[in-house]
Amino acid sequence: MNYQETLDYLFSQLPMFHRIGAAAYKADLKNTVALCELLDHPEKKFRSVHVAGTNGKGSVSSMLAAILQEAGYKTGLFTSPHLKDFRERIRINGKMIPEEAVIQFVEKYQQHFEEIQPSFFEWTAALAFDFFAREKVEIAIMETGMGGRLDSTNVIIPELSLITNIGFDHMQFLGDTLEKIALEKAGIIKEGIPLVIGEIQEEIAHVFTSIATDRKTSCVFAPVLWKVEANEQKSFLKREDEGRPTVDSDGLLLDVYYGGNLQYKNLELDLIGNYQKKNIPAVLQAVNILTGKGYIITEANIRSALKRVKELTGIRGRWEILGHNPLIVADTAHNKPGLAEVLVQIKRQKFDKLHFVLGLVNDKDISGILDLLPTEATYYFCKANIPRAMSSIDLKDAAAQFSLKGETFTSVSEAYNAAKLNATENDMIYIGGSTFVVAEAL
Repeated sequence: MNYQETLDYLFSQLPMFHRIGAAAYKADLKNTVALCELLDHPEKKFRSVHVAGTNGKGSVSSMLAAILQEAGYKTGLFTSPHLKDFRERIRINGKMIPEEAVIQFVEKYQQHFEEIQPSFFEWTAALAFDFFAREKVEIAIMETGMGGRLDSTNVIIPELSLITNIGFDHMQFLGDTLEKIALEKAGIIKEGIPLVIGEIQEEIAHVFTSIATDRKTSCVFAPVLWKVEANEQKSFLKREDEGRPTVDSDGLLLDVYYGGNLQYKNLELDLIGNYQKKNIPAVLQAVNILTGKGYIITEANIRSALKRVKELTGIRGRWEILGHNPLIVADTAHNKPGLAEVLVQIKRQKFDKLHFVLGLVNDKDISGILDLLPTEATYYFCKANIPRAMSSIDLKDAAAQFSLKGETFTSVSEAYNAAKLNATENDMIYIGGSTFVVAEAL
């Protein structure tokens, strides 16, 4: 098989949650354990950091990976979903797993897959474990998929566990209250392994402190120690790369306080979304814990890494600016709490008219999302090319109940092109609602 044939086999034979939804969900770790036994337990052969949460875990994972890379560690990074290429999910020092490694893994274990019948995510996690072990990474940042307790990544024993926040998402699997969802995410907390919580949510804080106490480990709420103030958005001059000319890259300029004292003046971050201020405390507290465990990470490493997270890790789709005049932004926020943060950022922009390329998936809180969206925008309703996606006609009908007006389009690209055609240079185009809408726009 070549690489494309390998992917076609995987997409067609292994149930994939991000495409088909509930039918791909496995409510236990049986298959993951079987895969790990088959592979001689690669998950035990490298050190790791385990990251869970509803929103922000991809950004936090990428920032931590960038910092560790800059500190000189051979660093694995496992994230999901991918936007353009499956191999984005598994990286070492920012480089995607080679196509040949994916092909060889599938060819070698194809018969076993048919016996074990793993989901797409279970198989992908096993590939990541195996690849990181064979390549002898010094540490890997492992992002959970949906939950925590039953997530395929939850067979690792990490250096530390980190939970970004808890919000209403995947409620059909994780529970219909914040406390139930928190309990599922808290399933990554291990005996004696330090725990970092990225946000203080008073109504569920007791879940984490109680479980941490039961499992005899520390629990630090990062915002208690760290405060972040955004000075401004600015342009950073990036270095020349492979002979290409230097380009300006937008970013955030931050002042960061630890214990009330200024720790980092003018800390530059190339992930421009203002919501990233909420992620920085968790990242820096994780670094504190790692240095306490003997990892050598300097302020220079931190500053250099955060200024170049996108370059070092390949992360995309976080308030990604695709063009100016009009301003075109894509963001993978895909649930109510995530989109609420993005809408705050949109309101800070200066534009004459907002054009909103919108697609959603059927199993989200559709009404909750639509109720957030600005009625003054012009909407371009579309359907991403996956079975889970809501039809553009159904989306338009649902949006009308919230006074959101626009037209339907048969594809993301058609909607995006229509928005570009209609927008003036003083307008703004936003693309989002679903990771898959952003993937197709990119």
